[in-house]
Amino acid sequence: MYRFAQEQLERWVTARRRKPLIVRGARQVGKTWLIEHVAAAHFETLVKIDLEKRRDSHRHFGDNLDPKVIIQRLEVDSGKRIVPGKTLLFLDEIQACPRAIMALRYFYEQMPDLHVIAAGSLLEFALGEIPIPVGRVQYLHLYPMTFREYLLGIGNEVAAEMAGKHPSEVDADIQRQLLKELKTYFFVGGMPESVQVFRDTQSLVESFKVQTEIIGAYREDFAKYTPRVNDACLDNVLLNVARQVGEQVKYTRLDDSHTGPTNRRAFDLLCKARVVHKIASCNPSGLPLAASANDKRFKAALLDIGLLQNLCQVPVDLELREDDLLSMYRGKLAEQFVAQELIANHASELFYWAREARNSSAEVDYLAVRRGKIVPVGVKSGTGGSLRSLHLMLDTYPNCPEGVVLYSAPYARRPEQRLTFMPLYYAGTIGDPRPNVV
Repeated sequence: MYRFAQEQLERWVTARRRKPLIVRGARQVGKTWLIEHVAAAHFETLVKIDLEKRRDSHRHFGDNLDPKVIIQRLEVDSGKRIVPGKTLLFLDEIQACPRAIMALRYFYEQMPDLHVIAAGSLLEFALGEIPIPVGRVQYLHLYPMTFREYLLGIGNEVAAEMAGKHPSEVDADIQRQLLKELKTYFFVGGMPESVQVFRDTQSLVESFKVQTEIIGAYREDFAKYTPRVNDACLDNVLLNVARQVGEQVKYTRLDDSHTGPTNRRAFDLLCKARVVHKIASCNPSGLPLAASANDKRFKAALLDIGLLQNLCQVPVDLELREDDLLSMYRGKLAEQFVAQELIANHASELFYWAREARNSSAEVDYLAVRRGKIVPVGVKSGTGGSLRSLHLMLDTYPNCPEGVVLYSAPYARRPEQRLTFMPLYYAGTIGDPRPNVV
């Protein structure tokens, strides 16, 4: 498996000025595999401490946060020498030991030459309670495999190369072939184990089994969320977020058996666990988009499209007969895909536009940023149909010079409309790339 984040991680390894790195991401997106893969290529020794499985190792951080003392204790515990420049110290599931998180700042201040990486599946819950001084650590955000990573993962390097080129440079027939590959990705998704099993077996059924196991692991994590919310409420909110992708979220509609405030707490916890992404509406009059975000008017997307179709029990046989990807599961799979690609490639936050005027239904699905300009992104079934919202936004906000329409057909330009029609698979490369390590 190849992950594009590997390049960012390798830059961190070789950087002159380097801080302890915290890898953030939901359970089973590939954090541990990525770190161990890079360690095997660049270090003589990997010292890995799983702080969730090895609760006894917490004592190494208990009474003294001096890095030299911690290193001595870890050397005795692991039976391995920890040598700056030759050893990667990997503190896995670090959220289980808050004192270890606090120790990271001292590694930066007192042992800057030692490569230290931390990771955790529910890290966000711990980071909210433990102050980490700004400038003492770096972060790498990892998401499920993008469509291009999926193509590489199943061994189709040529298709991955073509998917990364601007569609104007790619033959229309090849674009149609890539859209066919994308249809399969809609069901396999981007969770690394699901991709690996599909590559090895060529069976969607086997891939679905993996997805079911991952969803089960997420549900087991519910008990670890703080503050606690009823597991049944969390489960229902997760399911209804999946069912309502592309729609404005109303807390009362997420679970009829619980109150709006309770559903809100459940939703916020799922966002904190990175299983759900909140997509707020905003005023696209200027950057940054977050400055005008409306937290009361928002949509949501799930972590992964494969998990979404599994949760919703999408009728696979029926949907696979659809020629138009935008028509599959009432267009929700396409909306999920675009959101997922934009988040993974461009920003941990994603926004959309909804006109604030009373009784107005004008809405643009997503907003991307390219070279300092805001680019409205519509997910539509063809070059025809209603594009009134896109035209309205372009007319209303002159700082948005052009819109992009993602659809199930090859590339086309409509300069008279200030619109470019892109094949859906190209969603991840619309905006400016975001560095993974920050």
